[in-house]
Amino acid sequence: MPTLEDEVRRLMADETARLRAAPDLLERVVRAHRDRRRRVRTAAVTASVIASVAVVAAPVVYLTAGSAPPAGERATTSAVPEPPPIDDTPPVRTEPETLGDLGDGREFGHVRVGYLPERLRWSTWSIDNGDSYSTSWNHKGDDEGTYQVQIFVHEDAAVQELGDRLQIHRDEGEGEDVTVGDRSGYLVVTNVGEDGMAGTPTLFLKLADTQWAEIIFSPVYAKEFSGPEAVTAELRKIAAGLTSTR
Repeated sequence: MPTLEDEVRRLMADETARLRAAPDLLERVVRAHRDRRRRVRTAAVTASVIASVAVVAAPVVYLTAGSAPPAGERATTSAVPEPPPIDDTPPVRTEPETLGDLGDGREFGHVRVGYLPERLRWSTWSIDNGDSYSTSWNHKGDDEGTYQVQIFVHEDAAVQELGDRLQIHRDEGEGEDVTVGDRSGYLVVTNVGEDGMAGTPTLFLKLADTQWAEIIFSPVYAKEFSGPEAVTAELRKIAAGLTSTR
């Protein structure tokens, strides 16, 4: 059976003879036919390659854009977890709780106060930080925020921080180790101003391995006494009357 090209050649030869067409017309038609078939095949291959590249590249686009691939392709792609949202809201500051109504202020937290200088009364002020807490006493008629004597109690984890503070005083040569009864303590004047401003007379007292008391006189109250020795005597009396209720 003659091929398509043979049939075209025959027909074109007859027409060429009849019309006296260009001698190479047949060859040009055949070449054009072959070129057209090659272009069709090339276009088909190119389209197939482009489709393959699109399928391969599609997951990359999905992963980069952070969107999900089509349902048919989800099995061949791996999901990238989104980063957790950033919480830039500042934490709400909460004030420490108070120790409640302490009556005359002689017992609070895990301690009992046996001695206080004359004319002092509970200031109605207190603060509770959990492992450290405090209350104070002042004169009748004084503002609630003022104090003459204040006692801090440090327990458990807060004892370590207190130990660091005492070590700083020792390293600086400030204060001295003392004994109150059979309990050890440390006597020092803290917060002395560089301009000669009076500091705060303070006596630290060990009540137990995990419990210390910090007894302080306000600089203003200290001036009511005859001198540092009298202030130290009062600090010692308060310390001697202080007992643990743990």
